[in-house]
Amino acid sequence: MKQTLFLTIAAAVLLLGGCTQETQNRLGRAIQNWTGTDGVLEVYSGGKLVRKFIKIDKLTTARSTEGDTDRPYRFGYGIFDANMNGVADKGEKRVYFEFSDYSTQYIFYENPTH
Repeated sequence: MKQTLFLTIAAAVLLLGGCTQETQNRLGRAIQNWTGTDGVLEVYSGGKLVRKFIKIDKLTTARSTEGDTDRPYRFGYGIFDANMNGVADKGEKRVYFEFSDYSTQYIFYENPTH
């Protein structure tokens, strides 16, 4: 049993070692998307916090419909934290959001309190 587990882990390490960095990143994102996260998105304007979204599972970069290029905005789903207290209070709902790379300052991180 231990030998089978060891051989499985060794094979996985060898396979990942042969992948490009981008392939490794995609695999990591796929695993993270599957397991989920508890992300927080803070949006700033003029150095001041103006919007906060919590319980975000992932942010996605928009892709062009023709071709293989990224569009200059990100989108996702999360709870709009109206009072910006970091807690999903009664009445705060899950919403779709998007923001531009050009006009928005933002910080996205996994919630350290959960």
